[in-house]
Amino acid sequence: MFRMSLEPVQVMLGKSIPMETNVIASANGDSKGPWEGKDEFDQENLGLTTKPQLPKPENAVTVAVSSRVLFRTETEQMVYVQKGVEEYLRYQVEHENEPFAPGPAFSFVKALEEVNARLRELYPESEELFDIVLVTYNHAAVGVRLINTINHHNLFIERFCMTGGSSPIGYLKAWHTNLYLSADAEKVREALAEGIAAATMFMSEKLTEVSQTQLRVAFDGDAVLFSDESERIFKTQGLDGFFQHERDNEDVLLDRGPLKDFLASLGKLQKKFYAKGHRLDCPIRTYLVTARSAASSGIRALKTLRAWGLETDEALFLAGAPKGPMLDKIRPHIYFDDQMFHVEGAAEMGTVAAHVPYGIAQKYPHKKSSKAGK
Repeated sequence: MFRMSLEPVQVMLGKSIPMETNVIASANGDSKGPWEGKDEFDQENLGLTTKPQLPKPENAVTVAVSSRVLFRTETEQMVYVQKGVEEYLRYQVEHENEPFAPGPAFSFVKALEEVNARLRELYPESEELFDIVLVTYNHAAVGVRLINTINHHNLFIERFCMTGGSSPIGYLKAWHTNLYLSADAEKVREALAEGIAAATMFMSEKLTEVSQTQLRVAFDGDAVLFSDESERIFKTQGLDGFFQHERDNEDVLLDRGPLKDFLASLGKLQKKFYAKGHRLDCPIRTYLVTARSAASSGIRALKTLRAWGLETDEALFLAGAPKGPMLDKIRPHIYFDDQMFHVEGAAEMGTVAAHVPYGIAQKYPHKKSSKAGK
């Protein structure tokens, strides 16, 4: 069985939170990648020469990302687990001129920044942009290494939230967060309970190349964009019951799911490009990738999106077929699904997949031998 590697965040000043998933400990990325030209930072060439104005949080599409998914910190985490907080802090200070390697959210964040660059060209005064907030349980003493790493990778992240072991959820609400990405499934569930779109990210053992000029975001349907109503029918009444339910309720809109508003935020930015004549070469592209069947259950999903005033650029109804091969063709920067079965299948093909721990599937996980209804 394919296995992914990215352990859940362990709170630096609190107890660790175990999470039972099919993950394994991975290397820290000690071998150099193409982003690492030196063992240490070039202190004379850190940072960007010019930095654009930050948008106000209430005007921006705010993406909060934890340091554990933006960067690779497995070695540092091992120091904390084996030697404790003080040795961990000492290690971070001693290595603060050594950049962290990119983590699973890195390409996604770079793509957000590329979209921002295009938006600023078309709308120089607009604050309707992506705003990235780095959220970390780390003590402020680790901030120097994080800032150095961000400058090393030429990331435009000016907003930090270093909680010293405290829960970040209250801060996420204050930042008007539209999406929270973390390696800590428990904190992701807390965010979802507060109405914040959130997902747990994992590091795949292989990663496919993704577009450098177009942000691609793929969503599952039920329990992600939509509620888990139909998924509950499938789990309790089987495939035939599911199909009958969808036929009987074809004109009844599905309730909203946890990531519906994030899709709406992407659509709002897409329309800014459309208004300038860039529909065909828009730098944001969205996908619905669902195991629903098109003729028997897909129409309700499409009618719901249309009634919400939303759309995806592409819709793939797979009728229970594996999602991994389709995602390999799409090559999204991130794919959201509520079932670990599909997350693992996507990761096996090299896709960065994020788990949305919401709905009935968390209680009754998908089994390989069964046929998917959603």
